Amino acid sequence: MPERAKILLVDDREENLIALEAILSSLDLVPVRARSGEEALKALLNTEFALILLDVRMPGMDGFETAAHIKRRERTRNIPIIFLTVVDSAPDYAFRGYAAGAVDYLTKPFDPWVLRAKVSVFTELYNMNKRLAEQSSMLRERLIGELPPGSSSPGTVLPELSRRLTAVEDELDRVRELARKSSDPALSSPLADLTERLANLRAGFDALS
Repeated sequence: MPERAKILLVDDREENLIALEAILSSLDLVPVRARSGEEALKALLNTEFALILLDVRMPGMDGFETAAHIKRRERTRNIPIIFLTVVDSAPDYAFRGYAAGAVDYLTKPFDPWVLRAKVSVFTELYNMNKRLAEQSSMLRERLIGELPPGSSSPGTVLPELSRRLTAVEDELDRVRELARKSSDPALSSPLADLTERLANLRAGFDALS
């Protein structure tokens, strides 16, 4: 079984972490808690996360400063961040959130269904990227192993590559439909990146064929 995606929940208040875990409990993912920005950065050192839900108002290192550290690190800069804050926050908080690299910004109390839908699609994109990278690496190794020096015939790998590519393309169509139904502009960039990667792999396959 593939490893379940992990989501980092960052909030200094225990009741907020409990609420987030309850909202996400129906999704096939692993929530990981952090009670401060420092704790979040420590968790990011050794664990790979699909998404970060980050509270803005925290004592010490707030959400903006935490996000800035995350985006400066090569290993973590591409992890999507959704900022969470209370509705009476300063009017420039949303702008500061996007400027800090957030893909989205939700005010509390937020609709649990909306948050769950956003997390679900970002998790799907993360899982698809992982599967695409793993399959590309495996098939590349097999292709190299089956091709003797100087040979141009890809042996039995092409039919398998075609089948796997088609399966990923079908799954991407399903995720696109989910994103369309959610009407969420935050999904356009990661969807475009994944579509481009898949198109490049398909072009490489077509060239081999």
